[in-house]
Order: sequence, then C-alpha cells, then structure tokens
Amino acid sequence: MTFNVLIVDDEKNIRAGLGRALELDGYRTLLAADGQEALDIMREEEVDLVIADLKMPRVSGEEVLRRVVDQYPTVPVIILTGHGTIETAVQAMRDGAYDFLTKPVSLDRLSLLAKRALSTRELVLQHRQLQHELDSQRQASAIIGKSSEMQRVMEVVRQVAPTKASVLITGESGVGKELIADAIHRLSDRPDKPHVKVHCAALSEALLESELFGHEKGAFTGAIGRKRGRFELANSGTIFLDEIGEINQSVQIKILRVLQEKQFERVGGEETLTVDVRIVSATNRDLRAEIEAGTFREDLFYRLNVVNIHVPPLRERKEDIPLLTASFIKEFARENGKPVEGIDARARAALHKYHWPGNIRELRNSIESAVVMAKNTFITLEDLPPSISRGADEGDTIKISVGSRLEDAEREVIRSTLAACNGNKTRTAEVLGIGRKTLHRKISEYGLE
Repeated sequence: MTFNVLIVDDEKNIRAGLGRALELDGYRTLLAADGQEALDIMREEEVDLVIADLKMPRVSGEEVLRRVVDQYPTVPVIILTGHGTIETAVQAMRDGAYDFLTKPVSLDRLSLLAKRALSTRELVLQHRQLQHELDSQRQASAIIGKSSEMQRVMEVVRQVAPTKASVLITGESGVGKELIADAIHRLSDRPDKPHVKVHCAALSEALLESELFGHEKGAFTGAIGRKRGRFELANSGTIFLDEIGEINQSVQIKILRVLQEKQFERVGGEETLTVDVRIVSATNRDLRAEIEAGTFREDLFYRLNVVNIHVPPLRERKEDIPLLTASFIKEFARENGKPVEGIDARARAALHKYHWPGNIRELRNSIESAVVMAKNTFITLEDLPPSISRGADEGDTIKISVGSRLEDAEREVIRSTLAACNGNKTRTAEVLGIGRKTLHRKISEYGLE
C-alpha cells in the first residue's frame, strides 16, 4: 500500500526537501506551512505519518502532537527540533510522539524512522481490517442459508454494506428482508450508530408523516408537544423503511427530498433540519408496476433502488430448510424447556415437500408449534401443523421441474427415497441401486444428514 506522509514546517525549503526525499522512498507526501494547515489537511485526507516541526506560527508542533494523539491515536508523529530544544522534544515523546529528529535532518535517519513508524501503522491497519472481516463473518452468520441463492445475496450484502448507497430489498412476505437490512447496518461503517425501523404498512397515512418527520406542538389535534421523527432519531445511522410501497405520494415527496438534499421540516414546523441517514427500504410489491399505475414516484424508486437485493422465496432454496429447521428447534426447545433434539425422516420430507407460501416466517411458526406438540425427543409427522402433514403421504411420486439441474434432481430423489425408507440407509441404497458408501457420500454432499 502507498502511505501518506504529512510534513509540517514553516520553512518552505525544509518541507519541500523532506517531501522530495520521502517521495523517493515511495511515499505520497502532503505539505503544510503551519500546524493549523496540517490539522485542516488531516480532516480531509487519510494521513499515515506526521512529521512536524516544534516551533511554528499559529498552531505549534506541540499542539499538533496533542491533537493527533487525541483524535488520530494510531497515526505516529515524528517531531523535528533544533539542538536548543531537545529537552522539549524528549517531553514530546513522553506526550506520545513516536520519535524526534534534530535539524539539520539526516535523510538516512529520516528514511529509517519513517519506515519503522509506518511498519507499526501498517500492523494497526492490518489488525483493524482482520477484525472487520471477522466481525463481518460473525454478523453475517446470523442469516442462515448455504444455498447458492443465499450465498449470492450475502455476497451483495457484504459488498454494499460499507458504502453509503441506498438499498432496496425485494421479496415475498416472510423471506427475511428485515434480517438482510440488519446485516447491512451491522456490516456498515456505522454499526454503533442508530438503526431505526419503520413498518410503513402498520401506520395510517395521517400518522406516518408525523412518525417519519416529527411534528411541532399544535401541528394537529392531539399534538400536545414537539415530537422528533424517525429520520431525526436515525441521524448518523441507518433507517429501515419496511413496506415502502405502502406510503402515499405526499410522504414520498418528503422522503425524496431527504435522499436528494438530506433536509426536511417537522409537520407544522418551519425549521429546516439536516440529517445524515443511510436509507434501506424493503417491499413485497412490484414497484415498477406501481409506477405504471401512478401510485409510486419513478424518481423516488430510482433513488431508493441504487442497489437492489432480491431475497428468493423458501420454495426456491429448499436446501436451506434443514439448517433453518435445526436452528428453530434449538431456539424453541430451549425457550419452552422441551428435550427436542431433531426431526425424523418423514417429518423432514414433509417440510421439504410443502410449498411454503409464508416462507421462513411460516417455517419458524410451524417448528415452534411442532416443538410444543412433540411428545418425544424428535419431531414426528404428527407433530407438524395439518397444512404441512396432510400432503406428506399423498402418493409415492415426486415432482421435478423440467429444466432442473441434475444435482437438484438427484438430491430430491435421494431425499424422498430416504424418507420413504424411514431413514434406513441400507434399504435406501438398495432401492436406488447404489452402494452404501456412495449413498453416505451423497447424503453428506447434499446436506441431507
């Protein structure tokens, strides 16, 4: 990586000469004539090393050191000093300076000190990056799914999360759009900032505007005092607007203004408020069709849809059902004090056969019910809700769509045969006409344990 070195000295020839020497070592140099200019540069640029003279007009080197140690603690500072102020330089090291150089500066000594200081800085940056990657993996693991469809979703989440781009999450009800929004916030550069959620469909048109933007005392009947809106509460963080397709056009205009200008007024107020808010929204509607129908603004759609993340329905990623089921069983067994450890083959096959119109939300509710109703340590077909269990034994056929991948068809055949044989692997291998070792390998490969 290329490091940025800030050289601060009120003598033009000295700072220019040091700059040229460090550029020969492969560094990018930034030059400042005094401490104030240096601090201004650090607010605008990423600086990896500061080399500052002690005695300067306006803001001294001592003050630059104090500010850097306080505001940029991982950035090393090398102090330049004349022979008569070495004691001051030693004090500067006690105050947090990395080292000091006496004038006239030895360029060899400068090169060595800069290399050492930047090696320390590089270790800090590498540790920070590693920690961020580890945190990303931990946070992303909250979303369960090993299917190729969900892996693609999470790849987009990890790529877009650190940016400031608006994200529109689409998908049917119950697929986990809110979990995706949570992951985007946690993996962003503002995870410790507010994360405010608004379920737009749950609020009437009259209340929604007040909830989003706040209101002043007396703005309408019942407004007995000033109220801060959700955008104001989310300042410096993220706001999640669920079911964005439900909002009316007057509110759409105000949201568009926030996206374009980062400004709005409270209901009944004249003061213009400015906010820095990252907007993540979600909908189960076809917003392009809503635009055609004239109920959703096209300009707002394009502002919200800078990055689109489509979450596939559960019926299109059924290989995630075993992982989700295991997680829900563990959660509800602990919550209800039940010794349920898993699910038997017939019940597992029924879960896979069912088409899941309510997606993950329906699966979660079904497993909660099954755990509560379970009489043994394993959930059986009889423990599942009737809507799922009644179609489990309807014939001995399976449906494989034309155009399915060969591995998907094979997975379905093995899963269904294994269920029909009540989990007996020897019998399953005989029915399929393959060896037990091959069957075990396929079961492991397809996640059918």
